[in-house]
Amino acid sequence: MATFNRRKAKTSATQFPKVPRSYKHSLRRPQLDDHEPVRPTLRRRSIYLLPNAFTTAGLFCGFYAVVMAMNLKFDHASIAIFAAMVLDAIDGRVARLTHTQSEFGAQYDSLADMVSFGAAPALIVYEWSLRGLGKWGWLAAFVYCAGAALRLARFNTNITVVDKRYFQGLPSPAAAALVAGFIWLMDDLRFAGADLALAAWAITLYAGLTMVTNVPFYSFKDINYRKSVPFIAIFVIVLVFVAVSSDPPKVLFGLFVLYGLSGYVIYFWRLFKGKPVSIIQTENEHSEDKE
Repeated sequence: MATFNRRKAKTSATQFPKVPRSYKHSLRRPQLDDHEPVRPTLRRRSIYLLPNAFTTAGLFCGFYAVVMAMNLKFDHASIAIFAAMVLDAIDGRVARLTHTQSEFGAQYDSLADMVSFGAAPALIVYEWSLRGLGKWGWLAAFVYCAGAALRLARFNTNITVVDKRYFQGLPSPAAAALVAGFIWLMDDLRFAGADLALAAWAITLYAGLTMVTNVPFYSFKDINYRKSVPFIAIFVIVLVFVAVSSDPPKVLFGLFVLYGLSGYVIYFWRLFKGKPVSIIQTENEHSEDKE
């Protein structure tokens, strides 16, 4: 019987290319020394100088306000609170303009705001007027301080779900301006704090409770500063600066009283119109209107 030699099928080099030995060696997982610890890779978090410098300056103003209140210089303490407001408005815009936003800056800004707009106004108004009311005085100051802390914590957690056109509750800088503006105005008019204890107690309690409500306050964040405006708008801004510089205590306190009441006007107006009063619902309503 005839036998035939069987050949193995030749494998084409194009189908199964031969891998060099050096390449195979490079694909092997590197062997770690038993005594060498495995170091986890840490993500570098940047800290930018310019916006955090403004935040530090605002924190200093809050600390300075407390020191001035301890020295019974309540006008200096109130002015320091307003200076902290200006610096707080600048640091965020500087970070956005220079593209230096960071998680560190956001957390640092919240801690500085707690000092400047939470603890400092509560201590100032207590030293100025509420001390004579006993436990009712320090309870009102604590309600304000706790309201500011809750307000800042809620702002940090709800920042991505609320309507950018409104603040959820009275902003802590506006609440601090309401309390410090009242102290500055009464001190400028030569009224003693002990004679206005009930009025100071009511304003402090109002500011503290309004910070933790769901009342919408206009945020002015939808204003486009790069857009051209009519000439009358520039003239109105000039008039506001002239009015503030003519008598800062009266004008600033009047402006923040109007702003502190504006949220309830918006709230009841939307309630009267049958529109949602929650700013979270307002965002959904705004997107539905676009569709």
